[in-house]
Amino acid sequence: MPRQNIATPVGLQDIYYALLIKDDKTGATYGTPKLMLPAITANVTPSVNSATLFGNDGPILTTNALGEIAVAIGVADIPFATQAELLGSTLSANGLLVDNADDQAPEVALGYRISMSDGTFLYTWLLKGKFSLPSSEAKTKEGTPTYQTPTINGVFLKRLFDGNWRFRADSADVASASLIASWFTTVPSEIPNP
Repeated sequence: MPRQNIATPVGLQDIYYALLIKDDKTGATYGTPKLMLPAITANVTPSVNSATLFGNDGPILTTNALGEIAVAIGVADIPFATQAELLGSTLSANGLLVDNADDQAPEVALGYRISMSDGTFLYTWLLKGKFSLPSSEAKTKEGTPTYQTPTINGVFLKRLFDGNWRFRADSADVASASLIASWFTTVPSEIPNP
């Protein structure tokens, strides 16, 4: 049954990513999801472009189209191995991370869960996007330590396969229990548009 009470987001947990192996008219396939380090922030900003048709001296029709989805993820740290996988960088056997001007980030899915004030969770998978180099900041200690955590930005899009760009589930809905049980072990299966 869908959520019956009022609940608001109070936290963020478990940010995962999975490589998008295939996205074409025959289907979408993902690699095994991998956990990023502890989640701090997740900002997802879809852009919707609108056009209005005017006639008879006024607006008569409006149409919306989804544009790109801007994503900013803040985590405690992004280890070199994760950076290499998300950004297309090279990690040598001796631990040297090499960022090259020609690096190309692979397409990935991004999953996470939001803690709600009533103890339930909202689960999300963004289905197709690429990340760019993370921002970083370093500052000297000033008596009291200040944590300096990275943010990595990405642009997400709809899938070619079916136009879907996000899957969401609510743990307050018992019908979602089996789906949620495997939420972070695999990106949810291909669900065609109704």
